[in-house]
Amino acid sequence: MKRAVSISLGSSKRDKSVKVNLNGQEILVERIGTNGDVETARRLYLDLDGRVDAFGVGGVDLYLRLDDKEYPLHAALKLVSGVKQTPLCDGRGLKHTLERRVFKLAKPQLGDVRFKQAFIPVAVDRLGLAEAVAEVSDRTVFGDLMVALGVPLPVVGIPAFKRVARIMLPIVSHFPMSMIFYGSDGAEHEPKYTKYFEGSDLIAGDYLFMRKYMPRNLAGKTIVTNTTTEENIALLKERGVKTIITTTPRFDGRSFGTNMNEAMLTAYAGKGRRLTDDELNTLIDELGIGPSTIMM
Repeated sequence: MKRAVSISLGSSKRDKSVKVNLNGQEILVERIGTNGDVETARRLYLDLDGRVDAFGVGGVDLYLRLDDKEYPLHAALKLVSGVKQTPLCDGRGLKHTLERRVFKLAKPQLGDVRFKQAFIPVAVDRLGLAEAVAEVSDRTVFGDLMVALGVPLPVVGIPAFKRVARIMLPIVSHFPMSMIFYGSDGAEHEPKYTKYFEGSDLIAGDYLFMRKYMPRNLAGKTIVTNTTTEENIALLKERGVKTIITTTPRFDGRSFGTNMNEAMLTAYAGKGRRLTDDELNTLIDELGIGPSTIMM
């Protein structure tokens, strides 16, 4: 049996292990959280190198992609330095393939959708999703400066977002681990930036960024997110969400992060390296990998 392991700096409370059958091939898919302990995570990478078929890199990105350019996150690359044999998958491949196609792949369940305003709390690490959201929304508000950097300025529209990203990414590339590690146990914080949450009928992006600041009332809204547990889904339902789309499939009640799913597909392919966007798109179609839609 092949084995794909996501080693995450995030909370061990969100750990999960399932066996996934892909076209008759069983793959053991495991998430191991290290509760923010960088040294423990690094030791696990080195200990398991060559013993598993693919690594998911959880809690941080290794590179951030903007159009055709990738910006390395040096602190994250230091975390996995020394890994020589097992492919490292931080999820950026699926963010630019599967997430880029999320509304097209979910069309059998959703039909043709259109939203007045979308709010993406943080989009810098998932431009594919941001572009997909912008295509189905009359207005798209990006909260990266507010949520990630504490600068109280919304950015409106993909062109403006890309202009800001081109200025910021060379700087972000050199941020220390304390500024790029976004994992947590999803503990609730005080609602913030509520005018953007409440004024949008579509909210998209990583669940933990939403969970940090989302208001008590999300009645009638559509959420596009990922890395959700059964408890997370129950909370969104309690707050009145109408539709939840997780950009990756749900396995045994849980949607894993893009890094875990990319590691799973990499293990399945057995090439001993990360897969290209074209290879990922081919597997998405061949295996029927797609988003999961929950109507409340």
